This record gives sequence, C-alpha cells and structure tokens, in this order.
Amino acid sequence: RYFGRDAVELASVIRVRALALHGVDCVIGAGPGPMLARMALRDARPGLTRAVPGGGERDFLAGKPVAALPGVGTATARTLCEYGLDTLGRVAAAPLSTLQRLVGAKAGRELHEKAQGVDRGRVVPNGVSRSLAADRPFDRDELDPDRHRRALLSAAGDLGARLRAVDKVCRTLTLTVRYADRSATTRSRTLSEPTAHSAALTRTAYDLYEALGLQRARVRSLALRAESLTPAGHASHQLTFDPVDEKVRRIEEVADRARAKFGPRAVIPGSLAA
Repeated sequence: RYFGRDAVELASVIRVRALALHGVDCVIGAGPGPMLARMALRDARPGLTRAVPGGGERDFLAGKPVAALPGVGTATARTLCEYGLDTLGRVAAAPLSTLQRLVGAKAGRELHEKAQGVDRGRVVPNGVSRSLAADRPFDRDELDPDRHRRALLSAAGDLGARLRAVDKVCRTLTLTVRYADRSATTRSRTLSEPTAHSAALTRTAYDLYEALGLQRARVRSLALRAESLTPAGHASHQLTFDPVDEKVRRIEEVADRARAKFGPRAVIPGSLAA
C-alpha cells in the first residue's frame, strides 16, 4: 500500500493525474506480481483498470491460452497443445514430471508455477534517468516557422527548469521533428560545456532546427531531449566576465523560485504569453 491506497485506488490516482496534467488516458493492469499485472493489462479496456485480486490468480489464468503466459513462445505453445495442454488451467493441473519431460526440467518447473499463479518476479526500481525530454505537439500540422521556434523555446525552457530542479546538467541536446506523414528527423549536438541554462539550450535547439533547412514542412510535433546528464556540481564552467551572462543567470534563479512557489507558468517568456 502506498499513500494509504491499494493498487486499484493508486491506479485511479495515476490515471486522473496523467489525464489532468498531460491529457493522456491510461490503461492499467494490477496484480500480486509483475507477471500477473502485465497479463491483466492485456485484458484492460480503455480508461479502466484490470486488477487480479490476491487469491484469484488461478481463476484469472485458468481459461487463458497457454501462449498468453509470458515466456511461452510459439514452439513451446505448439508442443503443449499437441498434448492437450492448450489452456493454463490444464497446464496447472498437469503433473510436474509431464511438463518437465515436454519442455525441460527448469522450464517445466517455471511453467508449472506460473500456470498456478506463482509469480516470483520482483519489481526493480528504475535507475536515475540519464535523459529528460520535452515534447511539443501541435493542434494541427504546422507550417509556420515562428510557431516552430516558439515550441522550441517552450521545450528548452521546460528542460532547463527541470534540470535545475534536480541539480543536473546535460552534455547533449537532441531534436526530433515529426512530420504530417509520420516520418521523423532526429539531430543531436554535443554542447561546448554541460549546462542546465534555458538560454543555452534554446540557442542550441534553434541551431539544430535551422540546420535542417525545413522549407514549408508540415510539422506535427517537436521534441527536445537533454542527454548525458551529470550532477551540476561535477561539471566545469568556463568563467566569463560578461555582465549580461551573469545577470541572465541571476534572473533565471529568481524565476525558478517564483515557479516553485506559484506554478510553472508564473514566469514565462513574453513571446509565449501571447
């Protein structure tokens, strides 16, 4: 239980937040273990959560074809079906020795356990992400280069703020342009020095965009990805005596504090407020 909620309640919270914050509806599967959750996900209808209750594993699995079990390939499924073991219920009821004779000792034992709902898989937390992405889709296929640049400005500002929030800098910036025909172009650039500053990310994003030489391209979305992340404290920074650069960095710090207190749109570039 997390946050005082069971799996189904937590799934509902995730769905509501994903819809409210990103406009994305989720299909979620839940179960006593990773395998059962994945299988429940396949049964879930759009906008709903499919959960396998504790103690209901065998009932959930019994009528499913043997090929529905993760790890059972086409050849194994064909072998089992030739011997009448075409459902997981029948596999669960078969003697262990029979399964081991058909598919091998280790595979037979794993198959027997899984068919009975014994899920020995463990949830392994993901490592710290080494990249951050910001996607800017358009309401319609967009021809206007000015709108393309505004989208890049917004995405770069978002990436910079998120990098600074986790005290990271990036060494590489990648631009992906998706077109109306569903094709895409991706370009990357290694920065002269690792950075989390929105102005530097924006300049690089513009350079990548201009280098593509898009002429009347119908663009469906633009995405920026900050890659090769490292702790900000470990990155070197070239000293500059440019007072404008230092002023921009101080303004950025103030803007970050304002956004943390009043929300992400408390301070935005003037061209994005129009």
